Parts: sequence; structure tokens; C-alpha cells
Amino acid sequence: MRVTEVDAIPLAHELDEGRSFGHARGLTSRRSCVLVRAETADGTVGWGEALATPRTTAAAVDEVLAPMVEGIDPYEVETLVERTHAEAYNVAGGPVLQSALSAVDVALWDIIGKSVDEPVYRLLGGGDADHVVPYASTMYITEWEEDPADPIRDAVDEGFTAAKLKIGRGVEDDRRRVETARNLLGDDAHLMVDYNGNYRLKQAIRSVEALEPYDLTWIEEPVPPEDYTGLRKLTDRVDVPVATGESHFGRFDYGRLIRDHAVDIVQPDLGRAGGLSESRFLAKLATTENVAVYPHVWNGGVGVAAALQFAASLPSYPHNDNLPDPFLFEFDRSENPLREELITEPFDPSGGTLDVPQRPGLGVEVDEAAVERYRVD
Repeated sequence: MRVTEVDAIPLAHELDEGRSFGHARGLTSRRSCVLVRAETADGTVGWGEALATPRTTAAAVDEVLAPMVEGIDPYEVETLVERTHAEAYNVAGGPVLQSALSAVDVALWDIIGKSVDEPVYRLLGGGDADHVVPYASTMYITEWEEDPADPIRDAVDEGFTAAKLKIGRGVEDDRRRVETARNLLGDDAHLMVDYNGNYRLKQAIRSVEALEPYDLTWIEEPVPPEDYTGLRKLTDRVDVPVATGESHFGRFDYGRLIRDHAVDIVQPDLGRAGGLSESRFLAKLATTENVAVYPHVWNGGVGVAAALQFAASLPSYPHNDNLPDPFLFEFDRSENPLREELITEPFDPSGGTLDVPQRPGLGVEVDEAAVERYRVD
């Protein structure tokens, strides 16, 4: 079985005028991703997704990775990180090529799973996982100045028992937003906050201290992702777990976070961090320092499927059945047809659980007509 074709497909959806949304560091008016379609000589097709600038990342796939991958056995997938660092060493660690590699890697794992009639998580060492607990990634900063209570009410109505909010515009605004969410979710709900790196260290400390009464499960990107010293100092200072990872790329970035105990939780994005192979490596590395792993998920339908397969493969170490710890899985609640329309059976996070696909490979079928609708090359 050899890979005969690797195609990169840039996709984008423009939001309606006046509907930009985002976080404390800026808003976006579009959703985008890159799909990779890989095919073998026997006609098996695998899909992967990169969460990155669409045309630039597609070009990286076409110019750097496709020539490297076409002709290989898909089972060689776990050599791609090393080959990329050897053959494209001057750009290998950057966000564009790392994101492109992520999509290619996931597509090859999809092929392998289909070839042996198993879901990918089983090939990665997962047990009998069949579902996760989704948390609503919501309460975005919006161009239309949405009442922050509205998206939390929507999440509660959909059956979510956990949520993550966007904050980072000032301590008092942080407190109001978190208080609103806690009152609507109830005392028992898991509640997380995401600063998107908008504070300096002492600002972050003041905010975390002000939010202490609201029993946060974790705080995410309290300072910029490149501020490793600030992350470590904050982690040492506060009691609430500190998380980061969506803006880090591959083993060298994550190795530093884990080795230095800069955070309590790392959050690889399957569309950026190097795909399933590299994220699997990072997860094993994290266990050596007792650092938790929860994937960052802000992807289209293929990327969500990959993240679910990865999540289902993760060990519970050091916890066992005597200390139940529900696996919290991010589910974005903003507008994104690339999540809802690109796969034939969209994911349903309502009711407090989210099923892990059990069909071979990633467990989803891509709607190629929808892919063409959102194609931008």
C-alpha cells in the first residue's frame, strides 16, 4: 500500500457583515482551514485538517510535504516529523509547515485505520472509550456587543454541563463575565476561562485572585504563549491549574513547557501541533512530568474528529477508578459551517456527552460537495 496522491484544499467561510467575533486580542470575520486528501494505490482515501492560514498552508503541503509523502507506505507516518526536521530544517518548526504536517499526518492515520477496519484511537493505544464530556467554548467578544449571558443560557439549554469563556479585557470585566456564567451554570459545573495571552504577569495574577471565588477548573493562556517565564511564575503562584498550547507547535515548544513545569495542562491542537503522531508523542512526554493533556479544539469537522480520536487514546494516569475525572473536550459554539457541513453526520454535543466515532479511521465521512462550496484556491 503506497500513497499515490496528496492534495491540499484551502477552505474559508466569510461571516456576515457585523458578525465578527473573537477574544481579547482581536476579532475575526471568517472561519478557515486546510483539508488534505491523501489516496493510496488501492483507492483508500484519508482526510486531515490544518487550522491555519488556508492558501499559505496549502502551498506548504504542495511544495514541501506532498513530494516527501507520495510513494511512501502510510505506516511510515511516524517518521514524517524527523524527516521534515532533516529535509526542511530551516522552516520545520514554524507554524505554517507544522500545521501542514498536522493535516498530512492525520490523513495517513485515517488511511491506516480504514485499512485495518479500526478507529484511530484504538491504534493509538486507547481502551474502550466511547464518549467525552463536551464543554461549550463560548461567551466570545463580539462586534455586536452580545449580552454575555445569552450564550451561556444557550449552552445550558443545549445540555452542556461545562463551559469556557473569553476574558482578558480588565479585571472587573473578567469578574462580571465569570460571575454571570457561574450563576447560570450552577455551582457544580466545570468553568474555565481563556485570556488568549492578553495580560502581563501581574495583570494575570490580579485577575486570577479576583476570580478565586468562582472555582475555576483551569485558566488558559493568561500571558502570551511565548512568555515561558511568565507562565512558570504564574503556575507557581496560583492554585488554579494553568493551561496553554494552542499557539505552540511540536515537541520542542511543548518539551519546554513540560520540562520546566511552566503549566499544569498542555493543549495540543491536532491541526497545528503535528497531527496525531506528534500529539501522541507529546502526551507521553507529559506523563513523565505529571502534566495533564486536553486538546485544543476550534476546528472544522475533520479536525474535531481527529481531536476526539486523540482524546479517546489518552491515558488517565495518575488517576484510576477511585478518582473519577471526566474528560473535558472543547466544543466551539460559534458559527462554523466548516464544522457542521464538511462531514455527512455532524457532531452532536448536546445532552452533556459527545460520542467518539467508532467507525474505521477518523470515523467520519467527508462531504466532497461541501468541500467544493467552501474552496478558496
